[in-house]
Amino acid sequence: MKRWLAFSPLIVLVALAVLFAGYALQRDPRVQPQALVGKPMPALMLPDLDTGRPAPLRQTGEGPILVNFFASWCAPCEVEHPQLMALKAQGVTVVGIAYKDAPANTQAFLTRLGDPFAAKRVDRDGRAGLEFGVTGVPETYLVGSDGVIIAKHTGPLTPDAAEDLLKQAK
Repeated sequence: MKRWLAFSPLIVLVALAVLFAGYALQRDPRVQPQALVGKPMPALMLPDLDTGRPAPLRQTGEGPILVNFFASWCAPCEVEHPQLMALKAQGVTVVGIAYKDAPANTQAFLTRLGDPFAAKRVDRDGRAGLEFGVTGVPETYLVGSDGVIIAKHTGPLTPDAAEDLLKQAK
């Protein structure tokens, strides 16, 4: 009987390993969580990058807009930046949220690469990212004029991905 008790932690560990392995084998890593799609965008007040004063993330009646989570320390964010500049040139409203980034670093990033954003907000502690369900930067959300999130894109925006995202606004 005592031998059985000596092996019980090992048995529990093996059972947990089998359970987690089964989950990992059945999970499709290409599936991205879309928890907020179809729901209202979180009503957040975040510091404005330029003034430091709290400002709403979205103005009433504005839309559709893209909300882009980015950071100066994020290499894929630099890769997607020319696409954001192209969207600005096309007249698309893009709101940038600097995710877990120092404002001085964000300013330097935008000075170096150009500023594609109609509004820039700071999410220094990542709480806005949690509200949106951000899994990593860059992530972009399409928000309709009614404030409802229409779609989400994870990873750098490419011309094709941006076109597909914007088509969903119609």
